[in-house]
Amino acid sequence: MTRPIQRSITSGGFFAFVLQACVGLGAGHLIAAPPNLVLIIADDMNWDDCGAYGHPAIRTPNIDRLATEGLRFKHAYLTTNSCSPSRSSILTGKYPHNTGAEQLHWPLPEGSRTFSAELRKLGYYTAAAGKWHLGDAVRDHFDRIYEASTAGFVLPSGQDGQPPKMIAKQPSGCEDWEQAIEDRPLDRPFFLWLAALDPHREYTDGALDPPHRADDVIVPAHLPDTADVREDLRLYYDEIGRLDTYVGKVVAKLKQQGVADNTLILFISDNGRPFPRDKTTLYDGGIRTPWIVRWPQAVKPGVTTDALVSAVDIAPTFLELAGSPSSLATEGQSFVRVLHDPTQPHRAFAFAEDHWHDYEDHARSVMTPQYKLIRNDYVDLPPTPSADAGRGLSWQNMLRLQQAGKLVPHQQTCFRAPRDKWELYDLQRDPGELHNRINDPAYQSARDRLTAALQDWSNETGDYLPTRRTPDEFDRVTGEPDHSVRVRPRPSKVEMFGTNGKY
Repeated sequence: MTRPIQRSITSGGFFAFVLQACVGLGAGHLIAAPPNLVLIIADDMNWDDCGAYGHPAIRTPNIDRLATEGLRFKHAYLTTNSCSPSRSSILTGKYPHNTGAEQLHWPLPEGSRTFSAELRKLGYYTAAAGKWHLGDAVRDHFDRIYEASTAGFVLPSGQDGQPPKMIAKQPSGCEDWEQAIEDRPLDRPFFLWLAALDPHREYTDGALDPPHRADDVIVPAHLPDTADVREDLRLYYDEIGRLDTYVGKVVAKLKQQGVADNTLILFISDNGRPFPRDKTTLYDGGIRTPWIVRWPQAVKPGVTTDALVSAVDIAPTFLELAGSPSSLATEGQSFVRVLHDPTQPHRAFAFAEDHWHDYEDHARSVMTPQYKLIRNDYVDLPPTPSADAGRGLSWQNMLRLQQAGKLVPHQQTCFRAPRDKWELYDLQRDPGELHNRINDPAYQSARDRLTAALQDWSNETGDYLPTRRTPDEFDRVTGEPDHSVRVRPRPSKVEMFGTNGKY
């Protein structure tokens, strides 16, 4: 279905639309109009916790259908392992240390440039629905925002002495997604930022009917296989299943409106599974993401690609598809040519960062499809799980097992201090990242290549080690808040350190 182009398109936008209509994705792939763009962001979902990426038990028929009807990326990485910094990086097309919002709950600063604002200039209607977590400065970069309750991801104060819980009034965070599609103007292309709260903690029964069973659970090797851990993972599975139902509703609504064929849907997560040694780490459980593109008018169905992509690549890609590839200075690379030809390579390396998230930490990583190198900058600190995971069944069970001496070495990672300065993993032979090869002579060439790539990236992007550490806001054992440090709303970077840049 081809929609008329509205005459009120802002200056420059009309020319971009005409150009896109003529150019499309290249010879033989002409597109009648610029595509609508829908970015679906799961909250704390591991890259392989769905059927499309091989999980045999989690019920995700709608996410799986995106893959059978579109293009699945095997090697996709986020730029960080933490919720709001990841979103800020995606929206600006910059690495976290250059956004001014690299720590959890830091808002994007005034003057930030985003691809949503650029799409508006090109005549796109832009809306965000669900989890916001970006601050106030960029709210006007969207025509409309349907914001889910922050209670789903910001720990509130407990009432009447009761322990606080992160339970949102809209528990999935997806409840307004269909409404956002329904409310859009029909005579303009649109961009929708659809951000779930699922499967973020806290977990309660009733997210999915029927629920998953304990027997459905596959316990990763870095977690102990106990009843508590299985129950924790089962509840997490249920929230993924609930998210999946909303993914299906989005596709159905687009089909009902007759715009599904020329709407590009990109499904990702903001970071990995909210469990020990996953979220807030630079292991694949923290930074690797599902990455599925459905766009019937231009992308062949049921195809996979080995192209390595990074979340910093989304902004330049969407702007190129909208007809204005150079309207925003980003640090990513458009992957449009991979959509046209999935056999094409994209980037040689992907990079990710670790910053303060409830607890202080600082680390960097560089990945290829086969290898990962991690540099830990604060080796004296253990990689403590996020506070919400710390209050969960799994971590509390692990604390007891650690005290009893019943955890195997690779289940003790989150307790280890000092830790290794450097870690090197062969992701093909050791997908669980259980064997550090940094001192293995057989991996010297890989170590040297990745070390050089990380240094080059640091120089090119102006990365730095902070001169001051940020205090922990929670107890590293119990996950309970330290009210002598913790203030809500959390002060911005400039309020804390007097700058939005290097400090």
